[in-house]
Amino acid sequence: MSKLLTVSPSPHIYGKDTTPNLMYGVIIALIPAILASILYFGWGAVIVISVAVISSVLFEFLIQRFLLQKKTTIQDGSAIITGLLLSLCLPSNFPVWLIILGSLFAIGVGKLSFGGLGNNPFNPALVGRVFLFISFPAKMTSWPEAQGFQTQYIDASTGATPLNIIKEGLGKGDSISHLMDKIPTYQQLFFGNMGGSIGEVAAVALILGLAYLLLRKIITWHIPVSIILTVVIFTGILWLVNPAHNADPLFHILSGGILLGAIFMATDYVTSPMTTKGMILYGICIGILTVVIRRFGSYPEGVQFAILIMNGFVPLINYYIKPKRFGEEVKNG
Repeated sequence: MSKLLTVSPSPHIYGKDTTPNLMYGVIIALIPAILASILYFGWGAVIVISVAVISSVLFEFLIQRFLLQKKTTIQDGSAIITGLLLSLCLPSNFPVWLIILGSLFAIGVGKLSFGGLGNNPFNPALVGRVFLFISFPAKMTSWPEAQGFQTQYIDASTGATPLNIIKEGLGKGDSISHLMDKIPTYQQLFFGNMGGSIGEVAAVALILGLAYLLLRKIITWHIPVSIILTVVIFTGILWLVNPAHNADPLFHILSGGILLGAIFMATDYVTSPMTTKGMILYGICIGILTVVIRRFGSYPEGVQFAILIMNGFVPLINYYIKPKRFGEEVKNG
């Protein structure tokens, strides 16, 4: 026989995209947020981003090379993304040794302890971020103000984020109308003039990243849109029912980490559902949990906890919501 029938497991059709291509596409999409963070937080942002990326790549190399004794995978870009996302969740005055500790926890515990890329059930950057938040809450809630590129690293002046102002004010019995006078305008929130983690302060930069990811078809719209729409719907209901004690939906979208989480963290291939229906359900649940934590929990922000919680439910979602089998007969009626 001149030709032999080759029998092999799926997949039988290969695309042009590779893991490095997709990873570096995400890195490109993060460039607007990185530039905005440097513009508003200066050398603090440069130091935090550089230390997080370098330490994440270094820890992945060292753990794989000397502890696991396996081929290193730092060239695929996933460690760079972990470092970038972790850094964008941190204050611009965060101590260097804590950034390194967070990178070690993100890579060592959040990623490599489960077998590396493709096996981790939780987003590694969020694992590192939540570890730092729980272990060093004072450092993680000291937010430098956005003062331009010349902002100092350690000596930067700090202030409350818009979410903190609203949360603390409502706890003291203030009304929303009075508290809104203390926070930046919506235009300032959109372009980045507020305190917070270095990657969440400029909504326009994150939206540009989303547009790039969608145009490149690196992600689909299902997860980010379902998260954002769910937050809009439920915060809108609370606002309409009691506008004196609930902020409007636009405030919730433009402040805090909803855009960063919805666009770059919840859409992680490994820790999100496989089907479009599963993605929408996943996004809706993240949106609901975020609103519940923000409005009724003790923390002003809740998106990172919401994503991690739903990461744990992804295997269950994939089990019950499966794609249609090839050749499966469709029953009418």
